[in-house]
Amino acid sequence: MKNKLGIICAMEEELAPLLLKLQKKKQTNKANMIFYSGKIDNLDTVLVVSGIGKVNASICTQILIDDFKISHVINSGVAGGVKKEIQPLDVVIGTSLIQHDMDATAFGHKVGEIPRLSKINFDSDPTLVDLAYKASLKNTSYNTYKGIIVTGDQFVSSKDKVESLYKDFNALACEMEGAAVAQTAFLNNIPFLVIRAISDNANSGASIDFIYFKNKAALNSLKIIEEIISFL
Repeated sequence: MKNKLGIICAMEEELAPLLLKLQKKKQTNKANMIFYSGKIDNLDTVLVVSGIGKVNASICTQILIDDFKISHVINSGVAGGVKKEIQPLDVVIGTSLIQHDMDATAFGHKVGEIPRLSKINFDSDPTLVDLAYKASLKNTSYNTYKGIIVTGDQFVSSKDKVESLYKDFNALACEMEGAAVAQTAFLNNIPFLVIRAISDNANSGASIDFIYFKNKAALNSLKIIEEIISFL
């Protein structure tokens, strides 16, 4: 099967640098999203802004799988740092994704565990993780980490909440889409990867940092994708 890559970003500014590289662009509108089909470095690629949140991300991923027949999916963008030493512009490669706001503990499940699926962690494709990690290490202007990224439908700006995410899940970063992309890809047997450049850290003024760093942070994620595209 010929490789075809789907790339999802939550916000326009996260996708913009890659969109400039897409050749032979064709637009398709569905579910209030614009899917841009074309080629980057001769690889069939579909770019899309999903919008913010887990529902948008899940719908977007399923459309990429059903309508565009992608073979791999990458969710790229920005996130909040959880571990104290992870600072704005650093990059986290997600080895696995967890929905931190999934709570069915009243029925005997662990926090993050999805009932009837019996899963907490959705593991990224190891080949894509390795490629992204090695590509990111080439840039010494920031630090690169790989580990757990947690997802929830909330912007985390509380120091207490960040500390609980690290304690409960050993999370390195938190955001609002990745685990939804991961679960959808898992259910469809599609290899996936989540890359997050850090735009803020709730240990030091999350909302202020986010506004200042989000565009620069997104560029760090997108540079890594170029390396993955050359491999695929």
